[in-house]
Amino acid sequence: MHRDIDTALLRAFVAVVETGSVTAAAALLNLTQAAVSQQLKRLEELFGTELFERHHRRLTLRPDGERLLTHAQRLIALNDEVFSAMSAPAYEGEVRLGSPHDIVGPYLPPILRRFDKAWPRVRVSLKCTTTPQLLELLRRGSIDLTLTTEQRCGPGGKTLLEDDLVWAGASNGTAHQRDPLPVSLGDEKCEFRRVVLKALGGAGRDWRPVCEVSSMEPLLASIEADLAIAPLLRSTIPHYLQAIERDRGLPRLPKFFINMYLPPARQSETAVELARHIAQEFEANAYGSSRNGRTSRMASAAGRFQSRQGVVPGGMGVTRFPTHLKSM
Repeated sequence: MHRDIDTALLRAFVAVVETGSVTAAAALLNLTQAAVSQQLKRLEELFGTELFERHHRRLTLRPDGERLLTHAQRLIALNDEVFSAMSAPAYEGEVRLGSPHDIVGPYLPPILRRFDKAWPRVRVSLKCTTTPQLLELLRRGSIDLTLTTEQRCGPGGKTLLEDDLVWAGASNGTAHQRDPLPVSLGDEKCEFRRVVLKALGGAGRDWRPVCEVSSMEPLLASIEADLAIAPLLRSTIPHYLQAIERDRGLPRLPKFFINMYLPPARQSETAVELARHIAQEFEANAYGSSRNGRTSRMASAAGRFQSRQGVVPGGMGVTRFPTHLKSM
């Protein structure tokens, strides 16, 4: 015989576990203490087992309660995912996203896949250029939101990641030992260029340019060929290159931030929704990075970019690349 589980009972159970008391859970759920206690009793009667050890006002999970907790959290999440998906607004139209070249490959594909799966009727147009140009495009209304790489976060921006700018070279390469130092850099509008030249000048290190473009393909090719080294965010270094960690002849480079900006006025609902997806993906990566001991630090930004309807569509799965992605 099939038995249905009331998710309200599971919410009460999880709230008591997470807050540590019936009183705190009642405040969280906007219920009376008696109502929460009754829900716990009904849940125990449903399963025919005691879920808590009761010591005066203190509750401790019994083994059956510990076994239920993970399942309860999953069922609640799935319930909320289904409800959000079925009640979500029908976003459609176009959203124009800006991004610096160097963070497109490392970060955007899973975000765009997930967004396209959630909102297949929204077309994403991608504009890739340098941070100063992206901020100007946003100011003029030529794009709807943008990511940037900066030494600080400007007014109205949200920091998604704090990362080290480091020297990158070929695996087991020797370019960093040459004099003058061969360096590949972005063009004169590249956000990294000014700080790198300042660092080289401050260290008195003679250098020569090898590749001076903001497109990543020729820049990475010059590094892989061991013709040059280049400044890259640590988290964006491809697997076939390596950070140059122990060379006293190379000046230390500053930290940078990956930030996200929406226009201060006239924010489209689709842009706000895409911003929420971006922040959520960075937060998920931050959790994985912290468990793996990586050095990058990402802000918990997902909750800061809620759609105006408060909808949180589910579906972290990735199944296909966005069919509407194009370059401007």
